[in-house]
Amino acid sequence: MFFILAASQICYAQNPAPAPAPLPQQRRMLSPELYPDGRVTFRLHAPGATEILVSGEWQNQGERQKMIKGDSSEWSLTIGPLKPEFYGYTFIVDGVQTLDPSNARTKRDGVRYFSTFIVQGAESDLYNVKAVPHGTVSKIWYESPTLKLNRRMYVYTPPGYENGKGSYPVLYLLHGGGGDEDAWIANGLAPVILDNLIAQGNTKPMIVVMPNGNANQVAASIDAPPVLVPAQQQAPPAPGTPNPLAGKFEESMVKDIIPYVESHYRVLHTKNDRSVAGLSMGGAHTQRIVLDNPDMFNYIAIFSAGVRESSEELENKFKALKTRNPKLFYVGVGVDDRLAYTGSKNLAAILKKYDFKYTYNETTGGHTWANWRIYLSKLAPELFK
Repeated sequence: MFFILAASQICYAQNPAPAPAPLPQQRRMLSPELYPDGRVTFRLHAPGATEILVSGEWQNQGERQKMIKGDSSEWSLTIGPLKPEFYGYTFIVDGVQTLDPSNARTKRDGVRYFSTFIVQGAESDLYNVKAVPHGTVSKIWYESPTLKLNRRMYVYTPPGYENGKGSYPVLYLLHGGGGDEDAWIANGLAPVILDNLIAQGNTKPMIVVMPNGNANQVAASIDAPPVLVPAQQQAPPAPGTPNPLAGKFEESMVKDIIPYVESHYRVLHTKNDRSVAGLSMGGAHTQRIVLDNPDMFNYIAIFSAGVRESSEELENKFKALKTRNPKLFYVGVGVDDRLAYTGSKNLAAILKKYDFKYTYNETTGGHTWANWRIYLSKLAPELFK
């Protein structure tokens, strides 16, 4: 017994193994630095780099701007002035895309990540978190018998909902291709915009439901991998084969999502208290939903989507929708939007032909979140009047 004790004491008396060398840390600096006139300076400490580019949402597609290497291996670039807006950007260091390590503000758009900043001004005022009453964003899991999945959506409840007893109208807000249920939060800033508009008193408090429009996803792909439908589990579909999920999200919206919301939240249940709006792919979803269910929504909005080719069947559905007299049909598109400009003009022409009450908002720019935030900001005050 004495020998064992002594041995253990000898063991503990030995010198500990040397600690591993600390990993080199990225030098932190002020980046981006925003100036009152709208100029912005980016900085990065990268002693081993040979070329650093800045890729940002203020640029034309494919454009990059070079940073300049100064003393102490610090790279910098000053741009602008930029117009007031919420911008995303990345650095490209010797061909490798990376976030700005000095900037804690980031966003995700599908599988792409960006560092962000806001250039202040009247046009971006709604995008700032202010000292106003705030709503609540919840991640809600619900059963979808239509898709045979347990799925997730985001739900914004306005200030006062949790402690109140009143019932509210609902806006169903749909994302575009490549996005998911997080898109209108991270990129669209929907809760911030709604908080500020409601605080101004010119927008009615409402619940906003932001579902995942990808029928093969239970949630954002960063949290759960896509689910293959049975037809896709056997072999990839042949070219020209109909998509087995076509129309399934729209069906699920009507059969699964809306009934869930109306049974779990204090909402008003009439057509006049429902609105649906969507961008790009979500705009196509919106159009199919309202044409197939003309008695469900009184407020409809399509951003950067529309009608590529008209047909007798499609126009008959628009005529049927017109007999239900929706209070508002909002269409928004950028003049440089190569994906949706013509289709949006075609949609507006059909609405005019059948004497809908509609708003057509043609803005500068293209198929971008800068436009979709504007459309939401203009739409929300017009809802549920």
